[in-house]
Amino acid sequence: MVGSSHEALHRIFQKDPTLLTKALQKVLHVPFPETREIAALNVDLTEIEPVERRVDTLLRAETDEGTYLLVVESQGKVDERKRGSWPYYLSYLYEKYRCEPVLIVITQSSTTAKWASRPIRFGFRDWHSLTVRPLVLGPDNVPVITDERQAEKDVPLAVLSAMTHGRGPQAPAILESLAAALRTIDPESAAVFVQFVDSCLADPQAKQMWRDLMTAIQYFWRHPLAEQVREEGREQGLEQGLEQGRAEGREEGRAEAKAEMVLHILEWRELPVPDAVRERIQSCTDLNQLETWAQRAIHVKEPAELFTTE
Repeated sequence: MVGSSHEALHRIFQKDPTLLTKALQKVLHVPFPETREIAALNVDLTEIEPVERRVDTLLRAETDEGTYLLVVESQGKVDERKRGSWPYYLSYLYEKYRCEPVLIVITQSSTTAKWASRPIRFGFRDWHSLTVRPLVLGPDNVPVITDERQAEKDVPLAVLSAMTHGRGPQAPAILESLAAALRTIDPESAAVFVQFVDSCLADPQAKQMWRDLMTAIQYFWRHPLAEQVREEGREQGLEQGLEQGRAEGREEGRAEAKAEMVLHILEWRELPVPDAVRERIQSCTDLNQLETWAQRAIHVKEPAELFTTE
């Protein structure tokens, strides 16, 4: 199970290596050649000497223009030590594989992205013996995917969007569209992507909303993450509804989880929810109606507007 955003941010490219080349081409607009074949390599860069160095993810891409090593580093914050380790990684990999290495940094922080994108230059003024220019994927260039149809066209890219933009006012729309898109792919891949997103959501409200969405559409009941969600559900008084839902075709459990999701979206947007509105949402058992309210909750100016067009 993926337990941290650091792991999820780079391991998504192990799950779907083609996403990395698409990100280079479509997000960063780098003319990286089309790959014929791409494979994950051993990430251990340890030398015989007792100095251990590991990259986060290492992929080999075979293209019509040659073979490239794609080095993916997940970076949570500014770390000046990388000015030494990143050039070392690239030099070592070139020496070992005799293939051109390309450094890609992925981050959830705009500040870290700006820092990481600065060239690393070794040498003296006007003559650089070595220059390293990382390619950076982050919240300033990864697209914000809030449209369900757009998410369905490229689910891995939609996952990356949720992982890098999982906070702020657009989070509910991003997570909602991704949840719908996950229905269109195989359950095993969907379960893995669910973990990646869950690991990257640092905001408690966004994480709870995501888990409510996943509970409602039952992607991962047999996955270890489901146990974690159910355990937290017990603490929040939701377990009875979930158990009852499973015993009765899970219909009632899905409705309860969907109602909680509607309320979480409103609370996420810091909209005060009157008791009458809360009671009406929680008492509703019509999944289609709850879905409509969830979509409206992303845009309404006050909770009562959920019901104005009925």
